[in-house]
Amino acid sequence: MASVAEQLAANLNFSSFSKATELKKRIWFTLGALIIYRLGTFIPVPGIDASVLGEIMSQNQGGILGMFDMFSGGALGRMTVFALNIMPYISASIIIQLLSTALPSMEALKKEGESGRKKLNQYTRYLTVFIAVVQAYGFAMGLGSLHTQTGLSAIISPGPSFIFSYVVMLVTGTMFLMWLGEQITSRGIGNGISLIIFSGIVANLPHATASLFELGRTGALSPLFVAIFLVMALAVVAFIVFMEQAQRRVVIQYPKRQVGNRIYGGDSTHMPLKVNTAGVIPPIFASSVLLIPATLAGFLHSNTGFLGKIGQLFSQGQPLYMAFYALMIVFFSYFYAAVTFNPEETAENLRKQGGFVPGIRPGANTARYFDRILSRLTTIGAAYMVLVCLLPQILISHYNVPFYFGGTSLIIIVSVTIDTVTQIQSHLVAHQYQGLIRKQRGRSAYRAKEKGK
Repeated sequence: MASVAEQLAANLNFSSFSKATELKKRIWFTLGALIIYRLGTFIPVPGIDASVLGEIMSQNQGGILGMFDMFSGGALGRMTVFALNIMPYISASIIIQLLSTALPSMEALKKEGESGRKKLNQYTRYLTVFIAVVQAYGFAMGLGSLHTQTGLSAIISPGPSFIFSYVVMLVTGTMFLMWLGEQITSRGIGNGISLIIFSGIVANLPHATASLFELGRTGALSPLFVAIFLVMALAVVAFIVFMEQAQRRVVIQYPKRQVGNRIYGGDSTHMPLKVNTAGVIPPIFASSVLLIPATLAGFLHSNTGFLGKIGQLFSQGQPLYMAFYALMIVFFSYFYAAVTFNPEETAENLRKQGGFVPGIRPGANTARYFDRILSRLTTIGAAYMVLVCLLPQILISHYNVPFYFGGTSLIIIVSVTIDTVTQIQSHLVAHQYQGLIRKQRGRSAYRAKEKGK
């Protein structure tokens, strides 16, 4: 039999949405914040020649600059104040999360509750500033070393004053986006940081889709291939949705206990373990690591020699690149899954609460059981990410598909969409609960009034 929450969720419709005034305010706030972000991606940094920069970016599309430009919604290619996007904050969050499991002092902070969480957030902000300064300075120096084939530089007036102003503007833009993401999370709908990355990726899709149809119209790609590609895209999206929502539900039983004449407990629930426990972190890390050789070769204009050969071997679409890409995704999948889910800690917390897995002894045996399940789920999740992330490499290298189909960008789009829709449904269910409570209170007051007469 369906629970009350499931019955309410099944009855959600447009009329219930129109009555949820608080939800509509949150949605409008989220849309307004994302519009501000998109406007900021068109405010250029002073001292940059846009035409020369566009030519340089077209020469370095296969490097890490191309990946950063995709996540920033083209802000890096236009070299705007949001060129770094929110990526320094993402990197800082991941580093702090890893350190909180490796360092005992930071692990103790994580266990302190709200006060410890505030300190970790503060450390994340400080580390974000440091990473943003390093990346902005690296981009400034990289722009100074990059030239077009005719020898033109994107920097109009190179020098220390340009580097200082460039670093200040990019770091300020990143910190503003970090603040904007936090505001969306607290006053809007969904995870603000994820929505900013999501909007940057989605902004490139119309142009990429138009380019695909243009290639089909001019005959560069056959119309049959374009049709097959679109059907395949829908199939991949459906597959990603299925895998992102797939989970293993471990049954948890709580024993009965008697207090006086009443019996409490005896309930049975489940612990959901996602198939893709590591999320989208493994392909992002793997792409960043493997694109470094090609990017260095592009920065140094080294098309020959040892560095040039390494850059060619590890360029996108090459067999060696795809083999190492798959191995790195598998490695980071197991590594990040082990960081985010601790079987020993989970088993100990379950034992303290009096819960147990039916047929498994509490303590070490439960921890081993969780570890075995996590290993199997991570294997399936890693294979899924390797399949989705290698598909665009094959399409780009063999069929010259004009945009990054599948991979990290598509996983981010699907996962953020699912999370946002889930939160909207949660707000609607909560609104219906509040309506039921008000109706029940009104009926109780009416009955009390009738009895008083």
